[in-house]
Amino acid sequence: MHSSKNRPLVVLIFIALLALPFILQRRDAPHQNSEAPSDATALERYGFRFEEVSKASGVDFTHSAPQLDAKLDHIMTQVASMGAGVAVADFDRDGWNDFYATDSGTGTKNRLYRNKHDGTFEDVATRFGVADLNARPVELGVSMGAVWGDYDNDGWEDLLVYRWGKPALFHNDGGKKFTDVSAKANFPAWVNANNAIWLDYDRDGRLDVFLAGYFPETINLWKLRDTRIMPDSFEYAQNGGRKYLLRNRGDGSFEDVTAKAGLDSRRWALAAVAADLRGTGYPDIVIANDYGVTEYFANDKGRFREIGKQTGIGFAPKSGMNASLGDVMNSGTPAIYISNITEPNTLNQRNNLWVPRDGENVRYDNMADAMGIGDGGWSFGAQFGDFDNDGALDLYLTNGYVSGDRKATYWYDYSKITGANSAIIADAKNWPPIGTMSLSGYQSKRVWKNDGKGAFNEIAQQVGVRDLFDGRAVAVADLWNRGVLDVIVANQKGPLLLYKNHVKPGQKWIQFALKGRVSNRDAVGARVTLFWNGQKQTQFLTGGEGFCAQNQKRLHFGLGAAPKLEKAVIRWPSGANSTLTDLKIDRINRIEERVEGAKPTA
Repeated sequence: MHSSKNRPLVVLIFIALLALPFILQRRDAPHQNSEAPSDATALERYGFRFEEVSKASGVDFTHSAPQLDAKLDHIMTQVASMGAGVAVADFDRDGWNDFYATDSGTGTKNRLYRNKHDGTFEDVATRFGVADLNARPVELGVSMGAVWGDYDNDGWEDLLVYRWGKPALFHNDGGKKFTDVSAKANFPAWVNANNAIWLDYDRDGRLDVFLAGYFPETINLWKLRDTRIMPDSFEYAQNGGRKYLLRNRGDGSFEDVTAKAGLDSRRWALAAVAADLRGTGYPDIVIANDYGVTEYFANDKGRFREIGKQTGIGFAPKSGMNASLGDVMNSGTPAIYISNITEPNTLNQRNNLWVPRDGENVRYDNMADAMGIGDGGWSFGAQFGDFDNDGALDLYLTNGYVSGDRKATYWYDYSKITGANSAIIADAKNWPPIGTMSLSGYQSKRVWKNDGKGAFNEIAQQVGVRDLFDGRAVAVADLWNRGVLDVIVANQKGPLLLYKNHVKPGQKWIQFALKGRVSNRDAVGARVTLFWNGQKQTQFLTGGEGFCAQNQKRLHFGLGAAPKLEKAVIRWPSGANSTLTDLKIDRINRIEERVEGAKPTA
C-alpha cells in the first residue's frame, strides 16, 4: 500500500501521462509551407492553381457566430460553431452563376452575390428581400445554410433557408425580387436544422424537401429551460433533432410525410445527399451523423428503409460532417465521401470514401486511406471536381473547428467529458469551460489531386490554398464561364473566400445544363454518364450536397488534352433515358428532356 505522502507524486505522474499526447500533438502539428512553388511552376507541375480573389471580386463578407443562451457561455465557441453556408444558382437566369451566403449572428444579414459578368459580384440581398433572416430579438432563429430549387417549376430558382429556428422559403419572382412564402408552405414551426436538400423522392415531377435536425426541435437555444441539450453519447447518440420529409403538394404547400415514408431517425445529422445510388429510379438518402453512424435510407418507390449496416457504411460510429458524391475511379458508379475527425495522437476516426462493389446488392468498401484521402484533420465540407480538367475527379476539403489561443488546447478537457456516462455528457453544465482555448484550430486545408490510377496526392499549399480559417462549407462552380471549376469556401467567424481556378492551357471540358419537362424543371436527380476515350464517368445533379453547401447545377466534366467523345447517356428523374452523340466540347450543352409528341419550349 502506498503512503498518503506519495499520492501527490502519483497524481502528477498520471496527469503528465494524460497530457503527453497533447504535447506531442503540438510538436507534430502541420506547418504552413513557406516554400510553395511559383504560380507558373504550380500550373506546369500540377495542371492548375488557385488564386484567392474575394476582395478583388467585390466579395467582402465575414461570418458571425450565433450568441446563444447565457447558460452555454462556458462552451459557447464550441456549441455555436455552425452556420457558415454557401449555395450556388443562376437566380436571374442570365447564364452566370450567383451565390448566397449565410450569416448566423443575431441581427446580421445574409448575402446574395449577383454575378456582374466582369469578374466581380454585387450583394443584392437587401434589395431582393433575402438579407434580414437573423432578426433581433431572436424570434425565428438564425441561418445555418440554404439551398436553391424551383419548387413550382416556373423556371426560376427559389430559395430555402434553414435555421436553428423557423425554416424560410422565398419564391423567386422572375429574377426581380423574392417573396417570403413560408407561411403558405406549411413548414415546421421550429427546426434546429443543419442541413436541407431538394429531391423528388416520389418522382411526381415536383421538388420535395428533406430537412435534417441537429438539436431537438423542442429546444430554443436562446431560451433554455435547462442545459440538458447535448448528445447522450459520443458514439451512439439518438437524442438529436428529428428529420422531415416534406412532400410538395403542387399548390405552394408541403405535407409532412416523414413517418409515412419511414424516415424515423433522431441522430445528430450534419449533412445529407440524395441520388439514385441503387439504380432503382428513385433517390436514396445518405445522412452523415455526428456522434454516431452514417445512415443510408433506401428508397423503395417512396417508402424508405435504413440499410446502412448491411451496405457497410453504417457500421462504425464516427463524427460525420460531410456527404458528397464522386465517380473517382471513372467506373460509372459514384463513391460517397463522409468526413470525420482526425487529430494526431488523440482521435483517429479518419474520413471515409465508400466505393461501391459490383453486383446487384449495394455494398461499399472504405477506400479513403488506400487512396490517400483519409486524413483531413477536423474535417467539414468537401467537394469533388475536376480542377485540372484531366478527366479525373479531384477533391477539395476544408477543416478546423475552433481557432483560439494557439498555446492552449481544449483536447484534454474534451477527452474528460467524452469518457463520462450518458447523463453527464447530455448536460452542457458538465462540459469543461473552453474559454479562449483552441480545439483543432488553424488547420491546413486539403486539395487532393487524383492521379487517375487509384490514388490522390495532397497539394493544397503548392496550388495556392494556404488559409488557416475554420472552414465549413465548400461549393464548386464555374463562376466566370471559362470552363473551369472555381471554389467558394465559407468559414466560421471568418471571411468568405473565392478561389479562382487557373488551368493549364489545352485541357478540354464539357458542361451539361439540364431542364426537365416531365421531370422537375431543375432536373434534380438526373444521372449523366459521359463516354470518351474508352472510359466513362457518371455524375448526379443533386439538390445540395457537402456540408451546408450546394454546387452549380451545371454538370462539369474535364476531358483531358485530346478527347474523343463517344456519347452521353442521361437518365432523367422521370425514368426517361436520352442518348446524345452530337455534343460540343468546350461548351455548355443545354439539354431539355424530350417528351413524346410535345413541342420544344424556350
